[in-house]
Amino acid sequence: MPRNMKYIAVHCTATSQKTSISAIQSYWQKQLGWKMPGYHFIIKPDGEIVQLLPIEQVSNGVQGFNSETINISYIGGVDENNIPIDNRTPAQKASLLKKLKELKIKFPLAKIQGHRDFPKVKKACPSFDALKEYKDL
Repeated sequence: MPRNMKYIAVHCTATSQKTSISAIQSYWQKQLGWKMPGYHFIIKPDGEIVQLLPIEQVSNGVQGFNSETINISYIGGVDENNIPIDNRTPAQKASLLKKLKELKIKFPLAKIQGHRDFPKVKKACPSFDALKEYKDL
């Protein structure tokens, strides 16, 4: 059954760019107790886009908004001291832009915004201003 997508949320994993997808998934399952992944798509530093969940299913990206949101993340978003930083590689920037354009074609009314742009969210994620960067999509 198709979902009514109101948002396309951009995230960072808030990990080192060297963190593996399997380590991120293990954290979600073992530490957070999630049955579903946090994102539909995750982008590796080399720009490879990995789909973790079909968009017809609900992921755990933004509490209170998941049923109406597609969640996409890049690996990274913090420095070696866990301080938020936009450390997307050129390949990640290109892949993220490409995927967002594809999703906007499928869901033209969905608003692209960062995780931090949702109400009551107190994090820097995705460590850059997604509203400003993607306002013309």
